[in-house]
Amino acid sequence: MDIEREKKIIDGRDGLSKTLGMEFLSTPEPDTCMARMHVDGRNTQPFGFLSGGASLALAENLAGVGSLALCPDRLAVGINVSGSHVQAVREGDTVTALARLQYKGHTLHQWLVDIRNSRGDLISTVHVTNYVLPAKGKSGAQKTTEDKDNSERKDAE
Repeated sequence: MDIEREKKIIDGRDGLSKTLGMEFLSTPEPDTCMARMHVDGRNTQPFGFLSGGASLALAENLAGVGSLALCPDRLAVGINVSGSHVQAVREGDTVTALARLQYKGHTLHQWLVDIRNSRGDLISTVHVTNYVLPAKGKSGAQKTTEDKDNSERKDAE
């Protein structure tokens, strides 16, 4: 899946993916995408292991990127994230997440995300459900009633 457009959007803004050190990658398959994250002080718990919350954030952000790439004229928001962590990762390693689209409906996308360490060992398996909705306005955000009223006033002038 080509996610170059989504990478440009992410690179142009501050946010959780930048804060935690996520790097998103295109894949040759049309229903997968990948991300990497170096395990360091930005995403570890106090004992020097990758935080389970950081793993879930990696999976949810990656699935969101995938849904946006599949539906570039829409917004995608995570509505359910559920994961199982099966192995710890020490600071200094790098994890790689591979997201596979399981279901693509008009308003729901389901993703299965496997996160592995640098040796290829499974670390976490995460299920993500995204709600896909229409994007409105130049910023991609839903227009508020006030925005619509102001737009109507400008059109009338």
